[in-house]
Amino acid sequence: MCWDESGQDLLPEYCRYKDEGCELADSCLNCPFPDCICAQHGGKQQWLKGLRDREVLRLFTTQGKGVEELALIFGVSRRTIQRILKRARNESTPKIKILGGPDE
Repeated sequence: MCWDESGQDLLPEYCRYKDEGCELADSCLNCPFPDCICAQHGGKQQWLKGLRDREVLRLFTTQGKGVEELALIFGVSRRTIQRILKRARNESTPKIKILGGPDE
């Protein structure tokens, strides 16, 4: 946003804004997110962790990768992988069947 000397928000036609985007999108106008996740506190970090967690679950359920192997692949501790799997078990839906879940 652009502000004048008194701190009021300027209209777009009075603002020299260069839409450079971020590492997630080449410009703000082409961003796939409804709200800028880079502007939210921890937004980008949470989004990236969500991607990682979904990939961990996919590899665990479809390819049968173990906790130790997943920890090495993603460069995190075994405990982090265990937390991801536990969270998925607690939030499990019929589409995602996690071995060792509460309904076994």
